[in-house]
Parts: sequence; C-alpha cells; structure tokens
Amino acid sequence: MSGSPSSVAVTQITTEEAFSNAVAAYPPSALLVIYFHAPWAAPCKQMSAVLEALASTYTSQSPPNIAFLSIDAEELPDTSEKYDVTAVPYIVLQKDGKVLEKISGSNAEKVRAAVEKYAGKGSETGKFDLPPAQAVTKPAQEPTVTENGTIEAKEASNTEQPSGEPSKEELFKRLEGLVKAAPVMLFMKGSPSAPQCGFSRRTVALLRERSIRYGFFNILADDDVRQGLKEYADWPTYPQLWVDGELVGGIDIVQEEFQNNPDFLSEYSVHKISAAQQS
Repeated sequence: MSGSPSSVAVTQITTEEAFSNAVAAYPPSALLVIYFHAPWAAPCKQMSAVLEALASTYTSQSPPNIAFLSIDAEELPDTSEKYDVTAVPYIVLQKDGKVLEKISGSNAEKVRAAVEKYAGKGSETGKFDLPPAQAVTKPAQEPTVTENGTIEAKEASNTEQPSGEPSKEELFKRLEGLVKAAPVMLFMKGSPSAPQCGFSRRTVALLRERSIRYGFFNILADDDVRQGLKEYADWPTYPQLWVDGELVGGIDIVQEEFQNNPDFLSEYSVHKISAAQQS
C-alpha cells in the first residue's frame, strides 16, 4: 500500500548532545515520551516492548505531535540526573520543556493511560503485570546473556536477576501485558513496513485499507513470545490479531470479520479517533 502513513518509532538516544538536539527539533506542542532504561534490568525488556507497540499505534505527522525517546540511564548520566532518575524503567512525559508527569516502575497500564491522556487519545485499558522497578546500579558482577536471551547475573547487588528460561507463570504475565499494549495488537512475522510472511502482509494490508490504528510485535525477534503465545492464546499460527486483550484470530478470521461486518474495528480507525479528539 504505497502512500500509507508510517507509524511512530521509538528513537534511541546515545549522547547528551543528541538528546538536546532531539528535544529542540520537536515543536512545543509535541508530546515527548522520554524512556530511561538499563540493559541489564529485566523489567526494561518488557517495558521496551510495550512502548514500541504503543508508539506504533500513532501515525507520523508533519509537524510531529508525539515522539518516543529511549535513553540508557547510565550512558547519559547528566540527562538522568536532570530528570531525577533513580530507578528504571522511568518514563517522563514532557511538552514545551515542561514535565507533565513522571512514572517510575513497571506499571505499563499507568504508562499507556498517561501517554494517551496527554496525546489526546483516551481508551479503556487492561491490567499489566510486570516485574518491579530496579535501582539504577549495576550488579556487582557484569550480567551475561544466555542463549535464550534471558539475563543471568551472579552476586547481584540489590535485586535478583532471573536465570534460565522464564517460568510459564512469568511468561504468561508478560504476554498478558503485551496483548493489551495497544487496543488493537498484531503479532506478526516482521514489521508492517517489512512483513516476513504472506499472511502477515495480507493482515497489514487489511488494517491499512481501513485506516485501523494498531500496535504490532515482531514474534521473530523474541522466541519466548513466539512459542509462548501459541499456548497462551491456544492458537498455533501467526499472525494473531488481538483487540482489547481478546484474541480475534488469524488472517482468515480477520478477513471474514471484515466481510461480514463493515464496521468491524471501525472505532479504532484513525479518522474516527481524530474526529473524537476534535469534538
């Protein structure tokens, strides 16, 4: 679908200068979602996925009206100190140089509600169960990444780090948050701009044709999610479309829903959301 508007992405900020330049580049009316994290902190992995999915529900505009900036709290100490960052994940919502709200910890429901509040997009949210915040202090010994991507650390200073594969309970809690990361969530192979299977490509096309605002998760980038969601959803294939935390199904069911009900997902269309914001 050439000419379709692109989604907002999370921008990685790696230097103090880059952060200053990024903030200066956005108009005063733009909402800046500034996300402080640490690579060794397990809760940040989940929050990063939630923010990426949330960002993808917004359409890039000119001039931009929202931006998601991701910062390694330890790599940019001056910026972290400026915003009083003492724990990660840590979210700052800012407009026109003024801090609107700060959220410390892993309450994804609170983060999403705050972003939608200040971005002018309100919706009902579900509960998110995520690990607690972790102090911005590296473990006494550098953590290592196991083959399955989980963080394993010895002699952790203030918090315990998970080792080995996550338990089913931990994984299901993570998946419960992910399926509710946006009102409409698509779990697909690849990304909307570069689908890596025909079924994912067809699903993206169906949503774009109807201007549906949705978040997405690339299941090829996380094997825990890829395998775990099959059991969590009791649905063995991808893509999977979820609405308000409930599974709709794969491409065949989504296509059938659109054919049987022209108004299917219409409340999530960009046009309807924009009209609601203006009223």
